[in-house]
Amino acid sequence: MSSLQQQRVPHPESHAVSLKQEVIDYAHSIGIDKIGFASANPFLALKDRLYTHRDNGYESGFEEKDIEKRTDPAVTMPEVKSIISIALAYPSRMESPPKSEKGQYRGIMARVAWGDDYHTVLRNKLKKIQTFLKEQIPGIVTESMVDTGVLSDRAVAERAGIGWVGKNTSLITPEFGSWVYLGEMLTSYPFEPDVPLVDECGECTLCIDSCPTGAIVKGGQLNSQRCVAYLTQVKDYISEEFRDAVGNRLYGCDTCQQVCPKNRKINFTHHAEFTPDPENMKPLLKPLLTIGKKEFARRFGTSSAAWRGKKPIQRNAVLALGFFKDASAVEPLIDVINQDERPAMRGTAAWALGRIGGERCQEALNAVKLTEKDTTVLKEIDKALSTMEIVE
Repeated sequence: MSSLQQQRVPHPESHAVSLKQEVIDYAHSIGIDKIGFASANPFLALKDRLYTHRDNGYESGFEEKDIEKRTDPAVTMPEVKSIISIALAYPSRMESPPKSEKGQYRGIMARVAWGDDYHTVLRNKLKKIQTFLKEQIPGIVTESMVDTGVLSDRAVAERAGIGWVGKNTSLITPEFGSWVYLGEMLTSYPFEPDVPLVDECGECTLCIDSCPTGAIVKGGQLNSQRCVAYLTQVKDYISEEFRDAVGNRLYGCDTCQQVCPKNRKINFTHHAEFTPDPENMKPLLKPLLTIGKKEFARRFGTSSAAWRGKKPIQRNAVLALGFFKDASAVEPLIDVINQDERPAMRGTAAWALGRIGGERCQEALNAVKLTEKDTTVLKEIDKALSTMEIVE
């Protein structure tokens, strides 16, 4: 045991403040932009909101089902006495982004997918803090979470004074806006909690007004079933109601953050691991229709967009080609509807061909209609044929 450890066993109260400051200093030394400390009391207000969320049918299905786990840290770790919250800023702008051109249209990945997978980056930072704490506090118990953990990263960060949860349900910081990734660590040491910040959204409703699907029901309440970020990640059909709203988004949606006044002129690029590859984050659409698993893994495997695999991104590429009414994509889309084993891909391709229109699309849809067995795909084909324009 080091002399420093001997000095700290047991921890007199006079050392608590200095220990907390040492953790803060260490966090900054390893590149963490913000760190805060919260009590481990149950999140009672969040619990009420989550039950309301469920009763209204607003859940995405990706979240933890057990609301007790999501709102009481002690369910996960009985020894918990405090929670450390961390935030890392990520860029909001891409250098020299490639442009969509006629016949060479591109999709877009949301900023959370830019660079290396933030789950990995934040977990590595939290592991370093864990090691530091164990050196300073022998016997300390910790458990870390990043996004996929049972607790709400935003609720923890808000309690820890990192920022406030805005009307768009994003955590907004004074320094970095909402362009931050969040993670937390449960600890068995009773760190003094920080003071939460005051909500500065005021009367602004730009995020609510700008949501392409009306998913933000009211300030701080999101209907995940309508959220474009969620829709781009499902593997089945996207309802026709939302297809134009998805547009050329391949993964995620940034609209409610882009319009937020607190994000104006904010672009932090000091974390090199979050620097986007423009060709991968604004990729050409047509090559995505036939991309193989190895090529997908090579191009997108280190991005958070890869967690659902290539299927949703391919389906979204088909949607985007229909959105652009890209006539140069007719033959690739016909190949999809004739050859792809996935009904959702074939049905979405039928929709896209219907949007593009013309005799070739009509001919292809009528031909495939004779052999298609899936009833939902057949409905998509019939709808496409009944609505398409035939240009003489």
